[in-house]
Amino acid sequence: MQYVKIPEKRLGVLIGNEGATMHKIESRAHVKLNVDSENHQVIIEHTGNPIDELIASDIIKAIGRGFRPKDALLLLRDETMMFDLIDIKRSSRNENDLRRLKSRLIGKNGRSRELMEELTGAKISIYGSTLGIIGSYDQVKLVRSAVEMIIDGAHHGSVYGFLERKRQEANESKFDQFF
Repeated sequence: MQYVKIPEKRLGVLIGNEGATMHKIESRAHVKLNVDSENHQVIIEHTGNPIDELIASDIIKAIGRGFRPKDALLLLRDETMMFDLIDIKRSSRNENDLRRLKSRLIGKNGRSRELMEELTGAKISIYGSTLGIIGSYDQVKLVRSAVEMIIDGAHHGSVYGFLERKRQEANESKFDQFF
């Protein structure tokens, strides 16, 4: 049994229209969910494999950190998918610095976040003082590197260039496997 706290504002998203999202998680992850709305937490009980409980926990955490349920459910797709969370607040000195870092990571009209998703294939959500990532190990690693570069003050163009090179290298290695 696990307990996962999520923001009160995200409880409705987790439950879904008439419980649809919660039921989908329960049936696909083979768990039983009990929502404690008073304490803003979800109690997870596995009904099958205990690993399902861990995956359900990550799905709930992802929804709690701003991901759409559809994206959080990608964690069930296969064992290569993972959820990672970066605490942006840890890299900031004060609230103004946190706002500046979030602005740099999101970009104008969300374009920076969108480009990082496009270039890595991962899903990214910036919520509160965290940046969440859903993807394969390599995708998560790339996003982490890009986020660290942006937090350290790198120009966005340099970060996108880095991601482009990594994507090109990955495509070339896939191509080389056939020969």
